[in-house]
Amino acid sequence: MRAIAISHFGADPELIDAPEPEPLPGELLVRLHAAGYNPVDTKIASGAMKDRMSPRFPMIMGQDAAGVVTAVGAEVDGFRPGDEVYGRFADPARGLGAYAEYGVVAQDGPVALMPKGMIAEQAAALPTATGTARDLVEAARLDEGQTVLIVGATGGVGQQAIQLAALRGARVIATARPRDEEVVRELGAAETVDHSKGDLPGQVLAAHPGGIDAVLDLVTPRGEVDAVAGVLRPGGVICSTIHALDPEALAARELRGVNVVNRLTGQILTELAGLVDAGQLRVRVQSQVPLERVPDALREIAGGGARGKTVFVV
Repeated sequence: MRAIAISHFGADPELIDAPEPEPLPGELLVRLHAAGYNPVDTKIASGAMKDRMSPRFPMIMGQDAAGVVTAVGAEVDGFRPGDEVYGRFADPARGLGAYAEYGVVAQDGPVALMPKGMIAEQAAALPTATGTARDLVEAARLDEGQTVLIVGATGGVGQQAIQLAALRGARVIATARPRDEEVVRELGAAETVDHSKGDLPGQVLAAHPGGIDAVLDLVTPRGEVDAVAGVLRPGGVICSTIHALDPEALAARELRGVNVVNRLTGQILTELAGLVDAGQLRVRVQSQVPLERVPDALREIAGGGARGKTVFVV
């Protein structure tokens, strides 16, 4: 099968011919039709997380994908061939990932039936980004009538967080340049703030002098995030997806800080599929790239500036 893999940490991704995986007991073999790009994919390939991994090389890149079950291993009873599924297809210890024609996943792992109203190219963009956005909203305990600032709102996770926060009845302030204001407002943002002008906290406090209830921050690093927390009123909460927070220091300021860890499950994916089918959640795919062009696309993506999800079409 065709796949995008690296020969060692830090190597350039390349298109290779790899053996088709065989499902172990309890696993599904899935013919993948599309894979979703996540920044963590290139982070893993660079070796930034190698202390937590023992991969087999060549290692196929990627995690998120969608496709059709073609075979099942022994002891599988929740899925059958022909099912359209989506989820996280990554097993570094076996050198397997999502940027490939076939993938495997445990039936009790992060996999679920695809939303009925989506094609594979859309469903592949959902798992990590939307699961992370869900975890952010849950960690912040957002409720109706609260005001929340989403920093990094135009990226894949940010766009999903806008929708999920608005579904909770929160008033969403989204960071966005003027060119992206229409997009975030369509997703549910009530206000926007142009982070490119600088002094983000000052801009927010000018509109909300008493402070706001919550911040969902996807991009601000350590050393700068304390200033962002300054927009919160006492008792407010800030959540970070890049582990930039010192919860103890924030507690001393009467604030709650949460470094969110994404723990995707099949149950969560089923929940998200339900929201999609109910018309309450959508995903904006920025670009679709054929598998053979993925190595070039990964170099282009490294430049940043995402305004939606990138999907690799297998």
